[in-house]
Amino acid sequence: MDIESLAPWPGIAGQTAVVTGASRGIGKTIAIALARQGATVAGTATTSAGAAAIDAALKQIDASNRGFELDVSDAESVEAFMAQVGDACGTPTILVNNAGVTRDNLLLRLSADDWDTVISTNLGSIFRMSKAVLRGMIRARQGRIINIGSVVGITGNPGQSNYAAAKAGLVGFS
Repeated sequence: MDIESLAPWPGIAGQTAVVTGASRGIGKTIAIALARQGATVAGTATTSAGAAAIDAALKQIDASNRGFELDVSDAESVEAFMAQVGDACGTPTILVNNAGVTRDNLLLRLSADDWDTVISTNLGSIFRMSKAVLRGMIRARQGRIINIGSVVGITGNPGQSNYAAAKAGLVGFS
């Protein structure tokens, strides 16, 4: 997708958007597109280096945009992040739940830790992040929550029972 060719998105300018998993790929593209449309963007990454990279990319568009380190699988990390975002960027009225991981393996060989990591990151984070932004959205009387899924949540895929289950759960949650 060519970000430059996007038509203006009505109502985006002036809003605060959180994009999880914004350091590369789809998340980075979405974060940059929202920033270019005039939203104040808080992009997240799991490492400080990733947060610094998205911070630099977003600040090229507008100095109010920020990159943050966040572990979406950890409730305390989400709570701390929300306090930081509120102070630095304002109350989020847009949330893009994009963060995700894979730990592929045949079910026979899949460890409980790999199952738990994928479910917590790819599905549990949807609950944690959505719940964290709802009160502010209700107060603002506006909000958008966008959950990035995968066709694998509908079709399944060999060696991805954990990922498929998480993405199928995301469809049901949404």
